This record gives sequence, C-alpha cells and structure tokens, in this order.
Amino acid sequence: MTRVLGGDELVQRLRQEHPDAVEEEGESAVWVKPERLVDVMTFLKGDPELRLTYLNAVTAVDYIDHFEMVYHLTSLEKNHGAVVKARLYGRDEPTVPSLVGVWPGAELQEREVWDLMGVRFSDHPNHKRIMLWEGFQGHPLRKDFEDVVQY
Repeated sequence: MTRVLGGDELVQRLRQEHPDAVEEEGESAVWVKPERLVDVMTFLKGDPELRLTYLNAVTAVDYIDHFEMVYHLTSLEKNHGAVVKARLYGRDEPTVPSLVGVWPGAELQEREVWDLMGVRFSDHPNHKRIMLWEGFQGHPLRKDFEDVVQY
C-alpha cells in the first residue's frame, strides 16, 4: 500500500529548499503560496528523497470565500504520496500558475478545472473549455453558479 506523506514530513523537506513557500501544514497535506507552486512542484518531483514524479489529480474546491487547488502526487519509486494545496482568494479571476511545464499530463486536468470551476491557469498552452462548449456562460461547479438553461 502506498504510504501517505504527512504534512509535517513534506513541510520539513520544503522548508529546507523553499522556506517562504509554505503557508500551512495539516495532518496529510501542505498548503503553499500559489505564486510559488511551480517552484515547489518542480522541487517535489526532482528531489531524490521524495521523487513525487506522478501527478494523479488536479482539482479545485469552492469554499465561497476562496478556492482551493488540490494536487495529488505519487512516487512510484518510493511508494509514497502527498497532497499539496493552494488557496486562491477572489471570485472574479482566480488564477494559479499552470503545471504543464512540470507535468505535461496536467494539461487536460487544468482545462477541466477551468471549465467547471473557473480557475485560470497562467501560461497554460491551450486554455479553453474541454467539457462545455465555447460561449457557455459560467462555471457549473461553482457554488454561486446559477443555472442558465431555460426549461
């Protein structure tokens, strides 16, 4: 079974390389500053002790007063996993850096988050809807989404 790295284990390692990137630690996750996400993820992927080379999932949660990006990472080599989160404040244009440069497989997952939650990914190579049609109004998984379909 894959071992989940505790937030304290991850934070200890991150603070050695990126001391200003960590905002908070939890029992099984670590929150990082959104603007430091690319640096942190590049480090987690390449660090010989962690080798979190596989991006399992990218998703977002709407907490009304903020969005939370959630990244699930796995090291197939070390047989452990980690959860990294970033909080985004503001509902008009929540934006986080794209991780396509770190994990090319993030492209479709980031497009899905954009389409359904409205979180933008700066420097994304193909930032457009993936599930809904262009011209669709709104992002249906947001808590403030009003159904625009007339029955």
